[in-house]
Amino acid sequence: MAPGDQQDEHDQKQTNQQTQAAADLAALASRVEALERQLAELRVSSSDKSRHLPLSRKASTPATDNRVAPNFSRHLPKIEGSLEDRIGSQLFSRIGIVALLIATTLFLKWAIDNHYIGPIGRILAGLIAGAGIILWSERFRRQNFNAFSYALKAIGSGALYLSLWAAFQLYHLLPAEVALGAMILVTAWNAYMAWSQNSQMLAAYALAGGFATPLLLSTGGNHEIFLFTYILSIDIATVILVRLKPWHRLLLGAFPATVAFFIGWYAEWFNVYKTPKPLATTTIFLAAFFLTFLVPSLRASRSEGPATARIPEILLPLANALFAALAFYAILQDTGNHDLQPWVAVLFAALYLGLMRVVQPQVTSAVHLSLAIVFLTIAIPLKASGRWIIVGWLAEGAALLWVAARLTGSTSDEAALKAPRLLRRLAIAALTLGICGLLVEPFWLDERINTAFLNLRFATALFGLAALGISILIAHRPLNRDNHHDKSFPGWLLIAGSCIVAFNFIAILSCLRELDSAWRVSAGNPEADLQKALAISAFLMLYGAGLLAIGFWKRSSFIRWQALVLLVFTIAKAFLYDLRDLSQGYRVLSFLGLGALLMAVSFAYQKDWLALRDPHPAIEPGNPSHCDPSHQGADQ
Repeated sequence: MAPGDQQDEHDQKQTNQQTQAAADLAALASRVEALERQLAELRVSSSDKSRHLPLSRKASTPATDNRVAPNFSRHLPKIEGSLEDRIGSQLFSRIGIVALLIATTLFLKWAIDNHYIGPIGRILAGLIAGAGIILWSERFRRQNFNAFSYALKAIGSGALYLSLWAAFQLYHLLPAEVALGAMILVTAWNAYMAWSQNSQMLAAYALAGGFATPLLLSTGGNHEIFLFTYILSIDIATVILVRLKPWHRLLLGAFPATVAFFIGWYAEWFNVYKTPKPLATTTIFLAAFFLTFLVPSLRASRSEGPATARIPEILLPLANALFAALAFYAILQDTGNHDLQPWVAVLFAALYLGLMRVVQPQVTSAVHLSLAIVFLTIAIPLKASGRWIIVGWLAEGAALLWVAARLTGSTSDEAALKAPRLLRRLAIAALTLGICGLLVEPFWLDERINTAFLNLRFATALFGLAALGISILIAHRPLNRDNHHDKSFPGWLLIAGSCIVAFNFIAILSCLRELDSAWRVSAGNPEADLQKALAISAFLMLYGAGLLAIGFWKRSSFIRWQALVLLVFTIAKAFLYDLRDLSQGYRVLSFLGLGALLMAVSFAYQKDWLALRDPHPAIEPGNPSHCDPSHQGADQ
């Protein structure tokens, strides 16, 4: 074959391939266009067709024609209902529930007043109507009208509860045990429907009916064991349901209802005059309530959003601890067992510290740690008295700060630093309480001190100074390590500075109080008053000088500024107050001491021992000493 023929054959093949590729592309484009059109039609009409097709027609469709089409609608973004839709479908249905229940109640009252229906007939009519409405609601649920179906179930359940209440309270047709059993069956049925239909709303209806049962069947008597056993069973069932389903909002109904029942019973029956108080029984039930509501906070569901997760992680632990602590305190207070109150607080603290070892969310762990420290802080004034409360708070603050420093130094993980930060804040709170106690101690205890410095007041102050000194050392140690990753408030630098200021203030105040007590016997004597004023000024000068020396030694401008402020105050006091009544000899000695102190301070600053000046000053023309190292060394 000639070369020209081979070239023609190659060109013919290439042309055929291009033609075939163009045809394939055109066919593919037409198929894509057809699929897009079908997808658009399915998006528009899939929901309407499925809703309007009769059930019988769906059932009679041959199996061969029942082809399963892909569910494109589930991949589409869900459209949030408008405000109008929410009002029409939710708010109006709930208002309708209330209106129909009121209408049912008015109808029953009208029938009773006119004697149209006998007692048995009225009860049977209410029971049949309630059950019929509940069964009728299932038809709407199968047609995907869930909200309307739940509303009908609420109406039917309300009719059943009202009928059973009327049979027991109004007509006395049923004994209490039978009426209670029937109401429990209604509640259990609602709970089963909520579980099977995965409906939190039905669970809320069951919970409301369960807590309404004791109110509907109340006879006005004291049935503590029966009432609290029933409430505890509902609480346990709710907690189990919350652990299995992400329905944490149910806790917002169960816990307040339990608290309300306990407070109502306690106010009515526990503290009755000249009646035995069931301390053991009430304590057991109260502990059972507390432990039951402690369970949901130990492990939060991961499917819950941050808004509902706050219920078991933050709100429920705090509310449960507050309720249990106040309830135990009231019980022990009313029964005269005051000595047990601090031990109960310690028991709570130990329990919450033990819970720190249980798997739980980080937020809940921080809440439990806070509650443990709070209960320990509360136990101090409950058990101790007088100065021991101050000592306990100061010791607790220093200990918490030590633990926080140890935890901070052992980790650099941001999540693991939450507990040390919380401990820091709690330590500052405890130290603040102790410092406030030292400040108000003379007014609080109102005791007369006859011996200066050798008394319990000064010993308490010395303990406070020791606690603050230890806190300064603890807070200063993390500053020497690389802790730049921890920028939370309060920082270690702020804690150290605050403790230094508090240390100096408490030391000065305590010594001034003791100096005042030393001259209290000779109060009113001008010579003694003058001696006391001079003694106070001398102490302030010496303390300021010592503080300034420490500032030079530690090269701390923060301490030096405190010393300078104290010295300026002392100078102003000496010139404006002390020297007005001094004799000539005392004035000479005062000026000599003050002048010598000020000259020493001035000399220290002039020598620039801390190199506060510019180490490289500008060279003045004509002054060779600035460029001669030998001269600079001589000046130093």
